[in-house]
Amino acid sequence: MYALALGGNALLRPLEPWQAPEFLAHIDRARPHVDPWIPWATFSTDLASATAVLQRYADNQAKDAARIHGIWLDGTLVGGVMFTTFDAASGVCEIGCWLEAAGEGRGLVAAASRALIDWAFRERGMSRVEWWAAAGNTRSIEAARRLGMTRDGVLRQRYPYRGVRHDKEIWSVLADEWPASPAVPKDGPQVLPEGGR
Repeated sequence: MYALALGGNALLRPLEPWQAPEFLAHIDRARPHVDPWIPWATFSTDLASATAVLQRYADNQAKDAARIHGIWLDGTLVGGVMFTTFDAASGVCEIGCWLEAAGEGRGLVAAASRALIDWAFRERGMSRVEWWAAAGNTRSIEAARRLGMTRDGVLRQRYPYRGVRHDKEIWSVLADEWPASPAVPKDGPQVLPEGGR
């Protein structure tokens, strides 16, 4: 297992089904911040449903179709980033993120997202990384901007949530637009052994 230092006592590492109890405790803390934006947060209400979310990602990772990583700050899971879709054949993937209040304002989503995007382009040869955000999710839209993404458009009334249809913004960055040396924290990223700092 590996961990990637993000700076400031923060680590990025895979989030796996055996970590469901920790994931559920984190989602319970994060729910007020992510509930309308992250569909599985709404439905991860007990150990079985939290395990199912992580198992679905593990199964999709085995098919090279998705991945999920957690962000730990001072040893506590505070958020994460994921490839919600990953299609190596077409060269297109979608990245997403979530964060509880304890992790905000530290640049963790930006650093973790840069690590995943960089991996997608440099290691996997992807052509396009997308970022889909609910039109009202200003924090997610700002994160896409900070990553240097371009707003491609809006899918009107794309999805229902609690009886109301919502718009979805599509942002993207292309391989030839991605910087040669993405900005990283002064003390990261670097690969560490599991649990290392």
